[in-house]
Amino acid sequence: MLHLTEYIEDTQLELIYVESFLSLREADQWLEECRETIPWQQLQIKLMGKEIPQPRLTAWYSDPGVHYTYSGLTLHPTEWHPLMQELRERVEEFALMTFNSALLNYYRDGQDSMGFHADNEPELGKQPVIASFSLGGPRRFVFKHRQLKKKHDLSLAHGSLLLMKGETQHHWLHGIPKTKKHVNERMNITFRKIL
Repeated sequence: MLHLTEYIEDTQLELIYVESFLSLREADQWLEECRETIPWQQLQIKLMGKEIPQPRLTAWYSDPGVHYTYSGLTLHPTEWHPLMQELRERVEEFALMTFNSALLNYYRDGQDSMGFHADNEPELGKQPVIASFSLGGPRRFVFKHRQLKKKHDLSLAHGSLLLMKGETQHHWLHGIPKTKKHVNERMNITFRKIL
């Protein structure tokens, strides 16, 4: 059963957070299967003119002909992993829309992170809907307004789903900061529709 815990529409931050999108048993099974069967890799990205390794592991799945470019990195179509296909169908049913790609991130510990950014690449369209699914230990997910001195934090739970909608990507940046605290591994699967 889905449990809607948070809906925010404030200064163009439009989020729907479902804390228990999967049952705990399902989420545990999916975490183990993703750890064991996804071909995780650490790619190089361009940041301020330098090539550096991403501070996390990643994987990419998409429909044929669907490419995605960010930070000087172009991801090419990879046939859907059966588990990702199943999750995509469940997320599409909830979100009432279709997605043609998924970017996966694996945060092994508190030193793996995601810098502040917006999912606002032209190929995502004017008001992209990003469906962000989480497995594993909770991590602090921070939103920072581009102009106002406003922040909003979420703790993304094991088996949860976060939909970012509307003007969110135009007005807000988001990221997962490093932490010195002990945290368990976390996986994040972000479904998107590339035009």
